[in-house]
Amino acid sequence: MTRVLGIDFYQGTASSAIELALKGGLTVAPSGPNLAEMDLAPMYHHALNKADLIVLDSGFLVLCWRMQQGQRLSRLSGLLLVETMLASQSFQSESEQLWVMPTMESATRTRTYLADQGVTLSPDCFYTAPYYPTGKIEDQELLQRIRQQQPRLIMINVAGGKQEVLGAWLMENLPYRPAIICTGAAIAFLTGEQANIPSWGDRFFLGWLLRIFHDPKRYVSRYWNARRLWRLLKRYGAESPAIQGGLS
Repeated sequence: MTRVLGIDFYQGTASSAIELALKGGLTVAPSGPNLAEMDLAPMYHHALNKADLIVLDSGFLVLCWRMQQGQRLSRLSGLLLVETMLASQSFQSESEQLWVMPTMESATRTRTYLADQGVTLSPDCFYTAPYYPTGKIEDQELLQRIRQQQPRLIMINVAGGKQEVLGAWLMENLPYRPAIICTGAAIAFLTGEQANIPSWGDRFFLGWLLRIFHDPKRYVSRYWNARRLWRLLKRYGAESPAIQGGLS
C-alpha cells in the first residue's frame, strides 16, 4: 500500500487484487477527475475511507506523484481489473451476480458480451439504475433486490464519484458482506459502448485521450478540470485534504 491524499492505494498485481476483491468488501478505482475534487465532496471522501480495496486507476496521479515526490507508483486501471476478473476462474464459476448498469442498453450489451465470454447470466442479474444526484445517494429498490437475491458479487458500473458513494451505502446497509466492485465505464470499453482502449493505450496512460477523441463534448472539460489534482497533491502529499462541508 502507498498513501496518497490520505488514501491507501493498493500496489500489487491485478490478479492479486481480484483475488482480494472477490473475497468480499468494497473495491473502488477512483479516477483523476473525481480525486481532484475530493475535498469538495464529503460523501465521496467518506466512501473512499470506507472502501476495503482502493486501486490506483489514475495515470495523471501517477505522473504528478512521480514529478513531485520522485516515487514511481504502480497503476492498476479499472479496465485491466475488469479484464483480469473476467478471465479468472473464480468469476467464471460465480453465478450469483448482480450488475448495476446506467442504462438498459448498457445492461443488454454487457449481458451479451459476458455470454460471448462463456458467462451466461439471466436478466435478473442486471439492474438499471435511476439517475443518482451528486452527494448523498440511496437506492432502496436496489437494496431490497440485493437483500432478496443475495448475490455474492455486485458490479457497480455507473458514473464515477457516485458509484463509490452508492457502494459504501450498500455495504453499510446490507446484512451480509458481498464483493462490491466499482469500475464505472470499464466494461463499456469492452462491450463497444464507449471508446475502444487497446492494451497499449491503457498501459501508456492514454485512455483519457482516446475518450476525448470518441466524445469531446463530454470529456474535454472533465479532464481539463482534473488539473486541480496537481495542486492537491502539492499541498497535501500523503495527507488527507481538508474537506469542505459535512455529510448530509
